[in-house]
Amino acid sequence: MKGLRWRYTRLPSQVEDTLSGQEGEEEEEEEEEEEEKEAAPVPAPAPEDPVEPQLAEASQILGASEIRQLSLHLPPRVTGHSWSLAFCTARDGFSLRSLYRRMEGHSGPALLVLKDQDGQMFGAFSSSAFRLSKGFYGTGETFLFSFSPQLKVFKWTGSNSFFVKGDLDSLMMGSGSGQFGLWLDGDLYHGGSHPCATFNNEVLARQEQFCIKELEAWVLS
Repeated sequence: MKGLRWRYTRLPSQVEDTLSGQEGEEEEEEEEEEEEKEAAPVPAPAPEDPVEPQLAEASQILGASEIRQLSLHLPPRVTGHSWSLAFCTARDGFSLRSLYRRMEGHSGPALLVLKDQDGQMFGAFSSSAFRLSKGFYGTGETFLFSFSPQLKVFKWTGSNSFFVKGDLDSLMMGSGSGQFGLWLDGDLYHGGSHPCATFNNEVLARQEQFCIKELEAWVLS
């Protein structure tokens, strides 16, 4: 009868079990940290500084901060273009006809900026120079804006194409339901602003009816 052979297997102690368990947890944590690092989104590169417009002369209405803010909303095709002061009430008087005359020969985009008697600043960007017209003209680049005090820009909604219309007695921008987003009278003294379908804008001034204190029309070319 053959003798029995016994095989002994060494069982891990409680201390070894604990250590091995801790090592396993640490490895899992390291793996999770590596996965989180790999999954973390890569930050987008910082946008390049916008090219600030060059003004042929200083504005009596807009400061450097307002000009910088407005330039961010201008169409790319005019980025970096110089601003030429075609008309201002301080120099050319309060007359819409004078504004039209000063705009003659210009076809490029124009920026209308005004300040009312309450000190509110607002205006409009037109894809074309302001002129007399039988009907509305312009493109979807046209927009209204106001500083109250932060800049608010009201872009084209696509509802209609009532961008700009120039009469001898008034200049109108944006329309709908018989209301104009911005209109000025022939003397460039009284004006009005109402919500309109073209731009879905707020009232640009503090009140729907206002009196103009200063007005500037810039040609961007």
